[in-house]
Amino acid sequence: MRRIYLDYNATTPVDPVVREAMAPFLGENFGNPSSLHEEGRRARKALEEAREAVSGSLGCDANEIVFTSGGTEGANLAIKGVVERAFRANSGRPVHVVTSVVEHQAVLKTVECLEISGMVEVARIGVDRAGEIDLQELQSSIRPNTVLISLMFVNNETGNIHPVEAVGRIARDRGILFHTDAVQVVGRLPIDLHKLPVDLLSLSAHKFYGPKGVGALYVRKGIALVPLIHGGAQEMEKRGGTENLPGIVGIAVAIMKAKKDMDHEAERLGRLRDRLQNQLVTGVPGTKIYGYLDHRVCNTLKVSFDGITSEAILIDLDREGIAVSSGSACASGAVEPSHVLKAMGVPLDVAKGAVRFSLGRGTTEGDIDCALEIVPKVVESLRSSS
Repeated sequence: MRRIYLDYNATTPVDPVVREAMAPFLGENFGNPSSLHEEGRRARKALEEAREAVSGSLGCDANEIVFTSGGTEGANLAIKGVVERAFRANSGRPVHVVTSVVEHQAVLKTVECLEISGMVEVARIGVDRAGEIDLQELQSSIRPNTVLISLMFVNNETGNIHPVEAVGRIARDRGILFHTDAVQVVGRLPIDLHKLPVDLLSLSAHKFYGPKGVGALYVRKGIALVPLIHGGAQEMEKRGGTENLPGIVGIAVAIMKAKKDMDHEAERLGRLRDRLQNQLVTGVPGTKIYGYLDHRVCNTLKVSFDGITSEAILIDLDREGIAVSSGSACASGAVEPSHVLKAMGVPLDVAKGAVRFSLGRGTTEGDIDCALEIVPKVVESLRSSS
């Protein structure tokens, strides 16, 4: 059976060019970058060349890039690293953090953990019915002891592009650090950190055709973090442990290729996504679209189908050879409907029928043709049986 993968927001395949670049560092170039001998020096050279490649793609300095195990660790390091340092400086009194109700669990669970520990008090700002952050609520949530704002750049479920520049300006004006989860951004939107008013930015290689288990955290020069992982002096003393050199080489090649291909892919995927959206809306009664139609990333489509559950349609589409999701892969075991749709005020019975289509490099016109043939049949079948 032909398989059609439409879940690129969950993960992407490793690009062949990336695999080829990584291969020597899984074999003959196995040295530890901290070793002083020739093998170590070769490894150190590759590590720093990769750091230069990542920083160049993001528009920042090489010494502002810390390599991590992925987006979740990056968010944890950014948030916990800032909060713990501020908590200590505040003589053990709680500090304040602002985030939103539609963040990824990597952020939501991190601030919840810190809240339970007594280190922080948290303001969780809402969104409107299209899923956009309320900037007025953000500004009114800021307190004299607010030390960090953490808001995502692009929502992983709806594809909404949040007003990161405006939030960054608010944070700068108030002397507050700003972290953004940019996991869904690379290869879809340009990032220039020399211009963008962001202090910390986290990303993950496997979202843009790099390997799993590696990511990067941008830390603006002059910002001190308490390390999440203690050990050696690696990563400018911000993350102990021997570096994952094959993965780091992989993320460097992947981010450069994603940037090079971005304009072409954005146009192509946007056209395919819009075709899928328009024909589902006209061909399947009771189809609803979520998010800002004119302010989303090019590849993401969040929809619901009245009268059916997302679990049912995911299972039946999978049987027909189509892979989609109901939202974040990290929440795949959750019984509750999407926290993002709940925050947008979507009724529970409607939110239960929501699925996410996310397109990528491997998506073809033929894949969309096939999906447009199969999805309406599956929806009709499920409605008939219920």
